[in-house]
Amino acid sequence: MFRKILDAADSLDSLLKEKKIRALIFDMDGVVTQTATLHAQAWKKLFDDFLQNRREKTGKSTAPFRIETDYPQYIDGIPRLDGIRNFLKTRGISLPEGSPEDSPETETVWGLGNRKNQYFQELIKQKVEVFSDTLTWIKQKRAAGYQIAIISASKNCQTILQAAGIEDLFRVRVDGIVAEELHLPGKPAPDVFLEAARQLGVMPEETAVFEDARLGVKAARAGGFGLVVGVNRKQEAETEALLRNGADLVLTGF
Repeated sequence: MFRKILDAADSLDSLLKEKKIRALIFDMDGVVTQTATLHAQAWKKLFDDFLQNRREKTGKSTAPFRIETDYPQYIDGIPRLDGIRNFLKTRGISLPEGSPEDSPETETVWGLGNRKNQYFQELIKQKVEVFSDTLTWIKQKRAAGYQIAIISASKNCQTILQAAGIEDLFRVRVDGIVAEELHLPGKPAPDVFLEAARQLGVMPEETAVFEDARLGVKAARAGGFGLVVGVNRKQEAETEALLRNGADLVLTGF
């Protein structure tokens, strides 16, 4: 594996040619759109409110949700309900599963999931920002003949792409809705990436994956993809975590 840290994507072209890459799969949040921050804010509000309410009811104090540690380790890049189960388990809390019809006020796994989605929907109504350098690079690669797909654990993926005006950039979209319809397990299982490659008509070894989440690069590595590219724009410490979880190299931007 290359195990490099790159300051820009200029030298990436030679790697794509060397590995005979024909297709590119991009995770949405944190790579294409700046919605990862909004997700983190929505998760923090969800768990801060939930833990505060639980403390008032039981008198038991629980460590608060920390974006810097809890979000990347237990939630980032995986289906919403799995993230809730993961975090609650770290705090020794067990909730009934509930059902998709549970109201956001219901203290079940589904209820919390619906509440988190409600918070996130409120945030994306304000504005969806994109990484312009990523979009410029994607357009260049499309023009060069690469097949392009986007994946996301979010069921809001299409809404976000439409709000940003970039839905047409991607030939294939495998998001939370598609994954549910096809019964695809979430990351770190590689199934969403494999399905995107299948729909593009390429083999995994001919495909490069671009991910900012630890579980995302771990999933891409497990799927046998030809090139696994971590994307880390802010937190220096996260670069080593991406490499440890399977990234061949890490970009700080495109």
